[in-house]
Amino acid sequence: MSLGIYIQVPFCQTKCTYCNFHTGVVSSARFAPYAQAVQAEIRQYENGLAVAGVTLPAALQAEGADTVYFGGGTPSLLDPAHLCAMLDAIRETFSSNFREITLEADPETVEPERATAWAAAGINRISLGVQSFSDIELRAAGRVHRRADVYRAMPILHAAGIHNVSFDLVTGLPHQTPESWRNSLQELIHLAPQHVSIYLLEVDEGSRLGSELLRGGTKYSADAVPTDEEMAEAYDFARHSLSAAGYQHYEISNFAKPGLASEHNRKYWRRQPYLGFGAGAHSFSGTQRWANAHDPAAYVQSIAAGEVPIEQLEGIAASQALEEELFLGLRQLAGIDLESLQKSYGVSVADRFTSLEVSGLIEREGSVVRLAPDHLSISNEVFVELMR
Repeated sequence: MSLGIYIQVPFCQTKCTYCNFHTGVVSSARFAPYAQAVQAEIRQYENGLAVAGVTLPAALQAEGADTVYFGGGTPSLLDPAHLCAMLDAIRETFSSNFREITLEADPETVEPERATAWAAAGINRISLGVQSFSDIELRAAGRVHRRADVYRAMPILHAAGIHNVSFDLVTGLPHQTPESWRNSLQELIHLAPQHVSIYLLEVDEGSRLGSELLRGGTKYSADAVPTDEEMAEAYDFARHSLSAAGYQHYEISNFAKPGLASEHNRKYWRRQPYLGFGAGAHSFSGTQRWANAHDPAAYVQSIAAGEVPIEQLEGIAASQALEEELFLGLRQLAGIDLESLQKSYGVSVADRFTSLEVSGLIEREGSVVRLAPDHLSISNEVFVELMR
């Protein structure tokens, strides 16, 4: 297995009403010092991990890295030179043969000069935060871009030589209707991105909209949010529409044209190792997980002072690893091979699926179990039942 490398860029132009990430709106003057701190962390990573008590398998270090993912936040806000410098630091530090370098971008940040510079730096995949093709929904969600920006961005990316593009859509945004959702899907299919992620609106206290919904208020158009049943119906409609358009459904939220699934994100679902750099970035070695401090200013200061920014570190017991195999395996449409798990962990978990199979929530084919297609929209309920 080879490493995936994740770079966290926790800066945005605005804070979306539904966002519960550790991101913020800051002056662009803070971008360069942050990028420099990330470069320093990358170059010093071996010493930093040793100080924190993290050990990477020798075979993993020898294999090197093959994917990079710039996430956030809105990493496309950074000057392309900052992105290039971070990639240079990765190439200088790791043995690498990158198959996929992804940049998350908001549609309004895509400009010809930027796109050309991204491609020249080696970025060959763009994850575009479309969210909706309805300007009413985008405005209510606090997004900066509008429908026209998506149409403008695609030819710019193609002209720059970037042809692997992913679109995010969110079902459950305020003012979304079955008609507007169908229209968003039709427009997406017309633009034909290579990859699509469909997310259901999350309701929790970590976002302004979520907090308002839990209070029963009306700010942020909380009273115009679709019901859970409507969101589930929208998700199922998307599944069928994307399948008919030639997309393969390979993970609960993700669809791809054949051969174009996200190589980097697959590492997460398959419990493959990845290293995260930047404020709030998470990492996984196979036996340990750790995370950096979330505050960007504190992160930059700690790097400048020669300190290690890691603030959380946990070892993963075999029992916990097995639970993760079950949870993450069921997220993938290919399912879980129970015989393979039994060989790896020395225990049988087949009995844990019996009641779920009887209730029709999962399907079994030989030693493979997978979520039943008609119940993908209630996957969290299945996971809760499985983990009891």
